[in-house]
Amino acid sequence: MKFNFRAILVALMSLLCFAYTKAQDFQVQGKVVDSQNTPLESATVYIEKVQDSSLVDYTISDVDGNFSVEGKSDADAINIFISYTGFNTYKKQFSLQEQSNIDLGEVIMKFSTNSLDEVLVKGDRAPVTIKRDTLEFNASSFKTQPDANVEEVLKQLPGVEVDNEGNITVNGKEVSRILVNGKEFFGDDPKIATKNLPKELIDKIQVVDTKTKSEEFTGEEGDSENKTINLTIEEDKNKGYFSRLTAGGGTDERYELSGIANYFKDELRVSLLGSSNNINSSGFTFDEVYDAMGRSAYSINNTGGGGGITKSDNAGFNFANEWGEKAELNSNYFFNRADNRTATVTNRENILPDRTYFNNSESTSERQNDNHRARVNFEFKPDTLTRISFRPNVNVNKGFSSNNSFTESFEEDGTPINNATTQQNGEVFSTNFSNRFDVTRKFGSKGAFIRLGFNNTNNTSEDDQVYYSSREIYDDAGNLESTEVQDQFIDQDTEEDEYELEFRSRLPLSEKLSLDVNYAYRKRNRNSARLVYDREEGEDDFNSLNDALSNDFESETFDHRPEAGLVYEGEKLRASFSGGLQSVRLKNEDLFTGNSFDNTYNNLFVNSYFRYKLTNTKSIYFNYRNSRNTPSLTQLQPVTNTTNPLNIITGNPNLDPTLEHNIYANFNNYDFKSRSGFYAYLGGTFYNDRVVSLTTTDEDLVRTTTYTNVDGAYNLFAGFSLNKKIKFEDGSSLNPRVGFRTSFNKNIGFTNGVQFNSETLSLTPQLSVRYEIDDLISIDPNYQLTYNNATYSLNTGRDQNFINHNLGLELTTYWPKNFIFGNDISYQHIGNMSPGFKNDFVLWNMSLGYKLLGDDGIVKVKVFDVLDQNISTSRYTGEDFIQDTQQLVLEQYVMFSFTYKFSKFGGKDPNDRRRGRF
Repeated sequence: MKFNFRAILVALMSLLCFAYTKAQDFQVQGKVVDSQNTPLESATVYIEKVQDSSLVDYTISDVDGNFSVEGKSDADAINIFISYTGFNTYKKQFSLQEQSNIDLGEVIMKFSTNSLDEVLVKGDRAPVTIKRDTLEFNASSFKTQPDANVEEVLKQLPGVEVDNEGNITVNGKEVSRILVNGKEFFGDDPKIATKNLPKELIDKIQVVDTKTKSEEFTGEEGDSENKTINLTIEEDKNKGYFSRLTAGGGTDERYELSGIANYFKDELRVSLLGSSNNINSSGFTFDEVYDAMGRSAYSINNTGGGGGITKSDNAGFNFANEWGEKAELNSNYFFNRADNRTATVTNRENILPDRTYFNNSESTSERQNDNHRARVNFEFKPDTLTRISFRPNVNVNKGFSSNNSFTESFEEDGTPINNATTQQNGEVFSTNFSNRFDVTRKFGSKGAFIRLGFNNTNNTSEDDQVYYSSREIYDDAGNLESTEVQDQFIDQDTEEDEYELEFRSRLPLSEKLSLDVNYAYRKRNRNSARLVYDREEGEDDFNSLNDALSNDFESETFDHRPEAGLVYEGEKLRASFSGGLQSVRLKNEDLFTGNSFDNTYNNLFVNSYFRYKLTNTKSIYFNYRNSRNTPSLTQLQPVTNTTNPLNIITGNPNLDPTLEHNIYANFNNYDFKSRSGFYAYLGGTFYNDRVVSLTTTDEDLVRTTTYTNVDGAYNLFAGFSLNKKIKFEDGSSLNPRVGFRTSFNKNIGFTNGVQFNSETLSLTPQLSVRYEIDDLISIDPNYQLTYNNATYSLNTGRDQNFINHNLGLELTTYWPKNFIFGNDISYQHIGNMSPGFKNDFVLWNMSLGYKLLGDDGIVKVKVFDVLDQNISTSRYTGEDFIQDTQQLVLEQYVMFSFTYKFSKFGGKDPNDRRRGRF
């Protein structure tokens, strides 16, 4: 079937021309002041049609109180509203037939009173309201499909970006939490809320700096570099339920089952969810078009499988309630079973000071993991000045795995050097328990408080492995010289306990300046017992303890952090400067050999930031901090690990903690007049005593790795993003987005006793455009180019210089009526792959849905990887190697599914077509 795209384009242009012929140009301008003639910055000016109260346009007054709104409208008459927190809303009506250039002059806002006159009205329908620390959107002011979820509303909000994976940023800053009426919705995954909550339920969308519950209680400053979105439910809809069920089956035995149910009654909220599928989906984040299928469907992150194909079964519930003003409970439980299958092919070029050699490897694995997670957050306020919080968490894992691999090494001319075959079967059981308990007491009304806290984390792991390997060594002529076999049972048990006492207090010195005094003491115990038993020839059991490969290692860390600083909180400037002494005592003991190590490291640290608001929508931010971080247990324990017979690893108990210096700065602004947002940032990390690998390769090319400390490594990064929203009178909109990011890293390592440096530069420009015609079509093309340059002091002949390309297109149409047709197409080209690896592919996912049962149901047919080209190919360039990898991925399938939604809010079905629409 062929489409006449030219005819369709002509028809669309004709419709646009007709709409614009009917529409009339208008301009509204003025200045907003209070009764003292003081300009009011960030007053919301919005225009509605008199006929149906639909939003025409809006803007925000600038720092001088001035505003200007220009646009087109087919309305005969409009209402102009001006709102500002603490003042009555201004309203005035004009006829566009009589006057299209409207100058309101100075609009004097009046403080809220009970008296009204002909131009003052009560109400709060402003599409955007800017308060001191809150950006608030009125959800009903932004038009979407009638049955849209919260994510679709967020895409319409000025300054808000939602990428293909559902990650959200506001003016360039990441949204780390989604709250519903101030409470977490089903744990800490924001996508469960944005992809499942219906828009009809939401009243306001509030964007604030991310704060802990304690910071909210005391009024402390939050993390301005991470944002929290709070969704408020309309009061008359905060009683009811909404549910969604999806079932689908397809070719190649692919299937998906998923459902979520939610019940609201005032402060009580109960949620249930469950899913099962074998299409690499978590099953919780439903896409309106593709359900569980999407651009990320070829990999899954929560199994630790690193790719492959995963069958996943999930279930969970969430319970939240309040009892008056004193007690609040939020709890949830998740279960996940993941069966993951992987297959990986790797080609690796290894660079030594005096030679180059190559590895080829193939590996397969099958893993099954059961995970249980439970969380409770209980808060009690015996009075208005005291808060007690108790937050226990439990995480239990039980898994089984089977791994097989073959690796061969050879010279540049193909002469074999060695090879290794490994087989590994194991069981692992781990538990993690953590708890945070704190008591906070406020004093007076100026922000003084004292907080006492106790935190603990207790981790255990039992890992039993049956391990077999055969390593063959060849001579210079390529003849087999020797064979070594390991047939072992490895019993590895680890325990890690951490306990922390915290004291924090704030003493106001003036209205804006406060003194903070903090002290933290942390005690950490780590124990790792690795017992390796060999199977003697002719024996059935593993009875011989291998002392050389076994160890019982204990590590203790004592960390003291006294700290004092000043905090300044003004209308424009927020700043903090604190410093103290971090005293870290590191104590290690190998119980097998009796070797021990005990040393103390003292470091003066600084933690500082400032944020200056140039206007209510424009600010700059800077921070600097440093800290010492202790090495991992694997890096410290002096035990030889031979599970990879070609790469033997031994820890170093004499490592020093790493000292990190972190700097970061940004500038961000959203101009509501031009509907454009700009965000720029730069930062870096500088290391002293960084822990790096110290590798020696013998004449048979068997690598032996341990660890050491080095100075001089650093990472630098910078970037910017610019977005603009153009809204047309016919309801269509254009949203171009331009971005750029760059990074420069210097790393230091050792090979065969020779120190080397590597420097990598990455430059990535990005461009995307989203075009929408209401109820008809959404087009979102995007392009990203990544330029990579890597130089190496070890061998300048292997410097890398190549370009990767990523091109994508999302196309969704809503015509004819009740049909939804979605296409998600992405093209990837990797600029420098080894021969034998495919370096480009097109992934095209398609979905065609039909709404029925009054929009409550939808039937779909979905095709994953329409062109059957999906691959997972990557190149990684390290300090002394270049590696190309290709992994097993999900291949083409066709899926038929049915989704049914049933909801009732405030006594009404939100999908009842008689209710009207937002």
